[in-house]
Formats: sequence, C-alpha cells, structure tokens
Amino acid sequence: MQIQINNAWMELPEECSAKELADKLNLKAPHEAVSVEINGTLYDLDHRLKDKDQVKFLSFDDPKGKEVFWHSSAHVLAQAILRLFPEAKPTVGPPLENGFYYDFANVTITEADFERIEKEVQKIVDEKYTVKRHLFKDKKDAKNRFQSNKYKVELIEGFEEGPITGYEQGEFFDLCRGPHLANLGKIKAFKVLKTSGAYWKGDPTREMITRVYAISFPDRKLLKEYLHLLEEAKKRDHKILGPKLGLFSLEEEAPGIPFIHPKGMVIWNRLVDFLRALLLKSGYVEIKTPLLMGQELWQRSGHWTHYRENMYSFEIEERGFAIKPMNCPGCMLYYKTETHSYRDLPLRYAEIGHVHRHEASGALSGLFRVRSFHQDDAHLFMQPSDIKSEILGILGLVEEIYDTFGLSYRLELSTRPKDSIGSDDDWEVATKGLQEALEEWGEPFRINEGDGAFYGPKIDIHIRDALGRSWQCGTIQLDMALPEKFELEYMDKDGTLKRPVMLHRAVFGSIERFFGILIEHFVGRFPLWISPLPIRVMTVADRHSEYAHLVKKEIQKVGLICDVDDTSESVSKKVRNAQLLQINYMLTVGDKEVESSTVSLRTRDNFVFGSIDVPTFLKALQIEMQTKSLEPSFKGSVHAHDHS
Repeated sequence: MQIQINNAWMELPEECSAKELADKLNLKAPHEAVSVEINGTLYDLDHRLKDKDQVKFLSFDDPKGKEVFWHSSAHVLAQAILRLFPEAKPTVGPPLENGFYYDFANVTITEADFERIEKEVQKIVDEKYTVKRHLFKDKKDAKNRFQSNKYKVELIEGFEEGPITGYEQGEFFDLCRGPHLANLGKIKAFKVLKTSGAYWKGDPTREMITRVYAISFPDRKLLKEYLHLLEEAKKRDHKILGPKLGLFSLEEEAPGIPFIHPKGMVIWNRLVDFLRALLLKSGYVEIKTPLLMGQELWQRSGHWTHYRENMYSFEIEERGFAIKPMNCPGCMLYYKTETHSYRDLPLRYAEIGHVHRHEASGALSGLFRVRSFHQDDAHLFMQPSDIKSEILGILGLVEEIYDTFGLSYRLELSTRPKDSIGSDDDWEVATKGLQEALEEWGEPFRINEGDGAFYGPKIDIHIRDALGRSWQCGTIQLDMALPEKFELEYMDKDGTLKRPVMLHRAVFGSIERFFGILIEHFVGRFPLWISPLPIRVMTVADRHSEYAHLVKKEIQKVGLICDVDDTSESVSKKVRNAQLLQINYMLTVGDKEVESSTVSLRTRDNFVFGSIDVPTFLKALQIEMQTKSLEPSFKGSVHAHDHS
C-alpha cells in the first residue's frame, strides 16, 4: 500500500502500524513521534495504516504533540498518587498550555508529598508499561468498569453518543479518549509544581477536590529551562510589581475591579493617546456607547440567551437592563442612526469601551482576569470586496503597536465550526478573504480548523513577551450574525439595499490586561515614553533644594514628568530608593552642579555619566520620547561602584 508523508509517497506492507513506520523513519528520540495525525485526526501509534493515508508524526515541539505528551504524563501522575494514596478518587486530568493537572477527591496532598510522588512517577516510567487502549461496548459497560468511582460515572452519563474508551498501563486504568504515548520512557523529566483546591466541574455548589499541577519533558534540560522561566516569571509578577511601584491596587470592596493609581494613569493615558493617534492616521472615527442598555437590546443581539450568566443585570421601573459585557450591540445601534451608501464604505468605528463581565471569584487574577475592563474595540463595515484590504490595514496597525513595545507575535486563522450560522457561500467568501489577507501579509500563520466563532471566521493574534510567554490579545473577527440581527444596510451602486460585512477587531484586547503584560514584559522598567516617573532630581544637602526645584521646572516645561528628593537621607539611600522605583534617570545636584548650572546624571542601571548641562540632557530625552525608543539615550558608560 501507499501512504503520503512529508508530501512524498511511500510504499509500505499491508497492515503496517504508525509505530512501525516511525521506527522505519528512525523517529526514536524522546521528543520525536509522540503521536501521529492520520488524515487530520490524532491516533495512537499502534493504529494500522490504510492505502492512501496522509500521515504526519507529531513531535514534542508541536502543540498537539505536547498535549498528547502531557495528557499521558497526567495518567502517570494519577497512577503514582493512587499507589501512595489508595483511598484517592481520580476525576479528570487535562493538558494545559504548560503542563497538566489531575483532580482527586477523598485525599489531601501537600508540598511535603511532592518528592515521593516524583519518585513514584520515576518508578512507573522505569517499569516500561505498554499503554493499551480499551473500547467499551456502551455507556453501561463503561459505568460498570468505574462503578466504585462516582465521578467517572457522572462523566460517562454526560457523554454524547459515540465510542467510549479507556487506557491501561500496568495496574492503572483510566477513562480517556486518548491518544497517548506508546512508550512512557519518553518522559525523561517530571516535576510536581503545586497543589490547590478546586470545585468539582468548576461548580461552587459542588464539593471541593484536590488539584495537583505538574509538568514533564522529553529532556532534563527543558525542565531546567522551564523552572528557570518560572523563577523569572515570579520576579516579574505584575500582581506584586504593580502595587509595589504604585501603579494599581485591588481591594476587597471591589473584587476583580482594579484601582488605577496616579502613576498607573500616566502609563494608561500614554497607551490610549498612542492608540488614538494611530487610529486617526488609519481613518477611524471614535464613538462612545452607553454602559447601561435595555434587556431587549441584549435579547436581539443574542447575548441574553448565550451570555446572560456572565452579565450584570437588574430592573429599573419594571424594565430590564444590563451593563454591557461587549461593545458590539451599541455600535450596531450607532450604525443605524444614519443611512449609508457604498460610497461611505468602508466605515471604521473605534470605541475604547468600558465593559463588565461576571467572572468566578476563583478565576480572577490581577489585571489578567478581571470583572471590569476597557476594550480597544473597533467595528469595520464594508463590502465583501474590501475584506482583504481592511484586514491588511488592521495587520499593519497590529505590527506598528506591538513592535513599539518590542513584542513579537504569531497569527492563527480559525475556520467554520460545526455549530455555526450563515450560508456556505458566505463562509467561503469570508474565510477566503481572511486567508488571502494573511497570505499577502507574508508572515507564517496556523489554521485552526473548526475553531472559529459561530458567526464567522477569525484571526487570533498571540504576542510573545521578553520571557517567550504567549498571550492572546488581538483578534480580528468577521461577523455575519449581528448585521443580520440588526438589519444593517447600505445602498449599493445599483440602488439595491445590501447587508454590509462587519469586522470586529481589538489590538490591546483589554487595556487592563495589556497593562499587566507590559509590567511583566518590562519588569516594571518602562521605556521613557510610558515611564510613570522618568526623572528624579536629588539633592546632596538642604542648601541645594532651591536649585533642584529650578531644574525640575525646566524639565517639566518640555512635558516630562519629574520630582525632587530633597529629604535628609544620604545620596546613596536616595539613589537606592529611585532605583527601586525604576526611575529612568537620576540627577544629583550639589555645590559643583549649582555653581556650573549642570546636573550629575546616573541611570537606573547604575551607570554614572557625571556632569551634563540640562539643555543637552533634555534634547536627548525629547528624541527618546518622540521615537518611543526602547533603548535609553544614555547607557553603558561608567558603571558606578558605589552610591556616593
């Protein structure tokens, strides 16, 4: 028989398994052939190949390969915990973006148990079990197998029709759809990371169970690198750095709704001003829609049916209202305030909209997951022929914004899901428009088959920060539902009324979340143009205070923020305090500086440049501000050995 692999055809004997083919191709390294995709579907490696099959082996580097590797590792974790805690009841153990977890009922596990769990995991890996797939006859057969575990039985009862499978390794048997590693020996490094409580099925009304997080790798070096990354991430944690630098706080009286402090507002306003300047240049107009709108609007948009549990709603004068969780319906109403012609299109409406969404208290996380946030939203209305050019315009905006912060990005195109609205023709035109735009853009992109929104295909934009971590911020979504629901129209050149095509787009996504990402990306060491306190003037003695305040006034005249430290602390203590606040430039003034009308310049990196006149210093900083440079104007000269 013939199979296709790497765009080439191979001749294989009948009944050849994927594992035999992997061995033939010498894909035996721990990170190679962790799973196989046959005709677009994932299978175990013992799956038998058929004539004309298209085969792709997945390595650990592939996201789908990681999922299989980590899901298999979750089973090893569960097996180890059951050996050590036989009374535990395993529930579910899915892979995550980084690692996996497994939830257990009827057991308490603490950090003191981690080392012996890891030792038991190593014993299981060394025992070299063959992982076997088992197909149940039906739900009854599966429930009989797990009759002593009510959690597994509940899961089985909730399954839709279709095959139910389990996986066996040694004495351990688990309910699972698979696929799994054929060889557990590929797991070369394993680390239990943390444990926490979790509600069964995420429902606060159900019992609390124990969640154990872990991670595994096909190479010890990868684990070492990951643990180093975790340590670096701790240093950058915006939930610690933000309050420490006086940028924001979270209070019990307003759970999930951040207080932005004056220094944080400097950054916030710079971000918004930067965005607004680019929107103006790109032909957008800005609107503002109400925060509170009637229930009938949300019923019309579909949010009342599909999103009500995440909305804050109440009655006023016997009429239902809701605080908006999204800006889109308000923009639909704005579009309808005027009549439109094909000559008006494309129309680009931007809104920095304040939205509220109810998130479970356990899901809240600093600025990353909140209940109240601002979206840099926009809705673009166009003819089908405009789709490609408008998306290219958005991608240009995306690149300019992310490049300014030194953030790289990757693109994903998500196509029509099974549960969707609209005609085949509409979906084909929409998806083709998005794909052609991405192809013309020229950057690599990944296709997520069937992962689009029910109302249209979308492009998701994932940024990478200084630690290489990925964050999904920007999105471009083509919507075929709302223009239909709100009966939006424009007059075409032939005099007929037509429905416009609509794109949703966001670049920051949530400004709060993007703010948090920037705190971690820069470790609080913001470039000058968004720095909340870029300059501090420090006195050597009380008699220099008057001159320090004159210098401050000169700096403020050119629009730069500056303060004065004329306390009685020593210069070295003042320098240390300024460095802890990540102030970009420190200017010391003493007798010599007063006499020569200069300042002594030092950077937060502790490089000392000595005497410089204020106009020269300000000229350099104005250029640094205007260019939004990520590099300081003054760097790498004389490194200070002390703070005197």
